Amino acid sequence: MEPVKGPDANRPSISFDPDLASLEPAPRAPDVSLKTNERFATSERQQEKHYDTISAEYEAHYSDDSSREYRWRFIYEPMFSQIQLSGMNVLDAMCGSGQTTEFLLERGASVTGIDISKEVIDAFHSRWPEAQAIRRSLLDSDLPDSSFDCVTVVGGLHHIHPYVSEALVEIHRLLKPGGLFCFMEPHSGSFPDVIRKFWYKHDRFFSDNEAAIDLSSLEREFASRFSSRMVRYQGNLAFLLVLNSLIFRIPVNLKPYYSSPLMRVEGVVNKLQGKRMSCFVVGQWRKIADC
Repeated sequence: MEPVKGPDANRPSISFDPDLASLEPAPRAPDVSLKTNERFATSERQQEKHYDTISAEYEAHYSDDSSREYRWRFIYEPMFSQIQLSGMNVLDAMCGSGQTTEFLLERGASVTGIDISKEVIDAFHSRWPEAQAIRRSLLDSDLPDSSFDCVTVVGGLHHIHPYVSEALVEIHRLLKPGGLFCFMEPHSGSFPDVIRKFWYKHDRFFSDNEAAIDLSSLEREFASRFSSRMVRYQGNLAFLLVLNSLIFRIPVNLKPYYSSPLMRVEGVVNKLQGKRMSCFVVGQWRKIADC
């Protein structure tokens, strides 16, 4: 079997807004531990230490061509569907080394990445010098009110329990009136989450405060601040064995040989499965203008 081609094989080269490209790269932010709100300090330090420890392994498994193709097809395209990103000012929150930023830049957005981990924000700064890089917590970003057209979080909210609601309050503050919050997260209320709860407790790649988000509860809590534009439940075989090869200890060099057929299966099964059998949810919320 031939290895699957990477997502860039048939994709036009990235072109950037010349005004954006001419900006000087943002300097690295000072040590976030000096600026973290004490209320969130224990949770934040736990996550910072955790991701600084696993960052090399994480990068190898989530930035290979097969994982990038998965994210493009099954996360980014549905998550940003019907959104004209060109010219938007976007915050890639909990950005890691910038996998989502690559998609945003390709579509002409101006991007700021924020993350608490020194290892990953340094990688972000090196990979995407045309973007702004900030080492700081989303829970206490210190960024100006109403400064972004869109805030995106891909798999970040479930890492900050019990402060998911506080993160959404901060995202609401940062968005302009009518701005969009686009997200992808593992969700509660599914069969995969039953297994995930057990796995989280026994695998070194997860920290103690990780838990799937309760989307229904959050929708009720923030009904006066956000309106839901789209929710889509997805994720099955390819999500587990292609995107999450790290968790299943699958060698990266094997992924090209099985990824293509599993992604074809995923595309079919996604049309049939609902919330109970899906691994994650993608959504778009709009900030209610008069809030």
